[in-house]
Amino acid sequence: MIVRNRQGLHLRPADLLVKLARQFSAEVELVRGSLRVDGKSILDIATLGAAQGENLAIEAVGADAEAAVEALADMIENRLPEEEQRYLAEEAQEQA
Repeated sequence: MIVRNRQGLHLRPADLLVKLARQFSAEVELVRGSLRVDGKSILDIATLGAAQGENLAIEAVGADAEAAVEALADMIENRLPEEEQRYLAEEAQEQA
């Protein structure tokens, strides 16, 4: 899947991903090129350095692995860009 939010997977979206991943019992990993990290660790995800437009893979093993992959893929491709827009709008209102 492609990282769509403008600022990539920095700490704020990484936190959202971790919270979602921890809802599943499956072991989850995010993969960018040869780098593979724990999908339930905010610091690990931050070390990916995944910028907008980069391709990521999600791999999971466990009873609910398929559901975990689907939910995380949806968040990365669809919900993180929406969250980013909402955050930027709120920030603009605070500065006005």
